[in-house]
Amino acid sequence: MIAILGANGLIGHALALDLKRRGFEVRGIARSFTTAQRAALNGTVQAPLVNLDPQELAQLLEGADMVINTIGILQGPDSDAVHRQFAARLAAVCGTSPQKLLVHLSLPGEEKADRTAYSLTKREGERAIAAGGAPFVILRPGFVIATAAYGGSALMRALAALPLNLPPRESGARFAATAMNDLCETVAHVARRWQGGERNWDKTWDVMEPASGTVGDIVAAFRARNGGPKPLMATPGWLLAPGAVLGDVAARLGWKPPIRSTAVAEMRRGVVGNPQGWMRDTGITPLSASEAVAATPATIQEKWFARLYLMKAAALVTLVIFWCASGTIALTVAFPVARQTLVDHGFPFALAHGVTIASSLMDISIGLLIAVRRTSAIGLVAGIVVSLGYMAAAAIFTPDMWIEPLGALVKTFPAIVLMLFCLLMLDDR
Repeated sequence: MIAILGANGLIGHALALDLKRRGFEVRGIARSFTTAQRAALNGTVQAPLVNLDPQELAQLLEGADMVINTIGILQGPDSDAVHRQFAARLAAVCGTSPQKLLVHLSLPGEEKADRTAYSLTKREGERAIAAGGAPFVILRPGFVIATAAYGGSALMRALAALPLNLPPRESGARFAATAMNDLCETVAHVARRWQGGERNWDKTWDVMEPASGTVGDIVAAFRARNGGPKPLMATPGWLLAPGAVLGDVAARLGWKPPIRSTAVAEMRRGVVGNPQGWMRDTGITPLSASEAVAATPATIQEKWFARLYLMKAAALVTLVIFWCASGTIALTVAFPVARQTLVDHGFPFALAHGVTIASSLMDISIGLLIAVRRTSAIGLVAGIVVSLGYMAAAAIFTPDMWIEPLGALVKTFPAIVLMLFCLLMLDDR
């Protein structure tokens, strides 16, 4: 049986589905799964993997003779715990009798180019596995191109849907690609040999196209596949710095934006490697980036996703500002006017005062709920309910506001539609 750790991620889920399709017994393990992922794998285990001690980890992996570790985080204070400490415990567990083959997903590139906490801890994880006593295969894929899109792969699609190129420095960074099919074929190749009795494994393979292109080439390939648009100009390079800062702030709120300081640093570093050993040992001839992109479908769903990916973030930010600004203005400079409006419609002064404060605080709370990833859905539903409540209350107590010249209440309808739009698009995978 093959246990796949991180089977809810882009690579982990694809590997689990592929191995299952090939007839292998698969157990998908992750911190959480979507309903669709659980249905597709037909047997998953949810567990806080990184927090498990060796004994708990051994119990979780009981019955597996091969373990595939795809767990990783781009940045944050837990990088060492996820990439090095967990990898060391996992290697120790896999090295005990009966031994399990550990297949570990890492990052490519030369070690001397490692600069970020992400790359440094990933490399420490490799060393921990090599010293852990378990038979192992470390796979270093390039930029993975798959049918699904998440994080960086989603960003490439979104950039291809814009009439803009990346700044020259980022666009020209060397970026070797890996087709998901080639990665799946590699893991299946290893699994067949392991289950066939081959036990001496200590391989580290760069799994990628042999002739690396650039970031700009990959964006251009997606743009060509979707039929445009033609780029009109390059994005100013100075925009990346504030964009990365905003991405880091969003990450602290629980979101996983593709543009963060680590992502920019890793993009500039590039994705390079030497796949000759992998190609020789497995007999696989990898697809190039353009071939891998061409192999993914250019459906209308794909085009909609690419066009709406960045708009989703813009819509959520707009709603956060809308609700917080609405409540703040009503609670401060517009407070006397808002209170007097209720008094003019027959509310007692004290009640009008209290309602104005309560409604303002409620608006601000909705904005803050939407801003945090974990509570965003609650905030959006609350915003829709409160908006409908405002409209119903106005129809009963202040019906003349419906014909107010600026149409404040009429404009609530588009806000409700926008919140419903964001609610329906909130899922990341």
